[in-house]
Amino acid sequence: MSITTADFRSKITTHILAEKKLNRERITALTAYDYATARLLDEAGIDVILVGDSLAQTVLGYESTLPVTVDEMLHHARAVRRAVKRAFLIVDMPFGSYHTGCRESLTNAVRFVKEGGAEAVKIEGGEKRVDLITKILNAEIPVCGHIGLTPQSVHKMGGYKVQGKSLPAIEELKRDAVALDRAGVCLLVLEGIPREVAAMITAEVEVPTIGIGAGPECDGQILVFHDLVNLTFAPPAKFVRRYADAGALIGDAVREYCADVKSGNFPSDGESYHLPKDSQASLAMAVGRRTVSKR
Repeated sequence: MSITTADFRSKITTHILAEKKLNRERITALTAYDYATARLLDEAGIDVILVGDSLAQTVLGYESTLPVTVDEMLHHARAVRRAVKRAFLIVDMPFGSYHTGCRESLTNAVRFVKEGGAEAVKIEGGEKRVDLITKILNAEIPVCGHIGLTPQSVHKMGGYKVQGKSLPAIEELKRDAVALDRAGVCLLVLEGIPREVAAMITAEVEVPTIGIGAGPECDGQILVFHDLVNLTFAPPAKFVRRYADAGALIGDAVREYCADVKSGNFPSDGESYHLPKDSQASLAMAVGRRTVSKR
């Protein structure tokens, strides 16, 4: 389906996302962590922008998402918020920001809205998060759920592994999805689960599902922007499709720049500022007088 001018003008809200599922319109989503990227994504017509805790790895160089803090997330969220006009903006609640009690969790969620400009917060986990999610929803803050491969649980899972491969695990995922749907989440991310399981969950719940490594039957898809354009330094996961090689483009540009600087080809005369002609004449006369006086 082609994107119309009206699509770009319409501000994406929770209601529009829900309508997209009812109308069988696919939802597009990507991560962004800075003003320039967020502006490009927003102007290209992306529906949902996530300031993901994946910035821990892609931008800050951590080995996992676990070390990133609330303040670091807020710093990047504010930059993205300044760029986004149309897309629905979600911010990840990082590890530790919602694990130590409802009071502190709610305080952090409020900060992401007031200070970070989030229109929703994303929380990993299923049934065990329902009470917390309900309290955040009661504070008028939309919540995006996230089940399946939940990166903040990497130590418990024993690595980044596909989830829901056995019947008991599938039943657990279904219970998690239904519980979050009934709680009232606005979106549900399904990560790293078999296509067939994601299709079954998508058909069973009313909330729109957003897949990442969960097959094409989800109501929408999300990728990490840096994976999309090859700005990572590791082989991509199976579910990643690279649409551009920005890493190679940037590397080539920097090497060419270095060569031009070293050879004297940059900057050229046309890339330099010049004095007005009368000022050039005055400067030449002044230099000439100084030269004569030194003799």
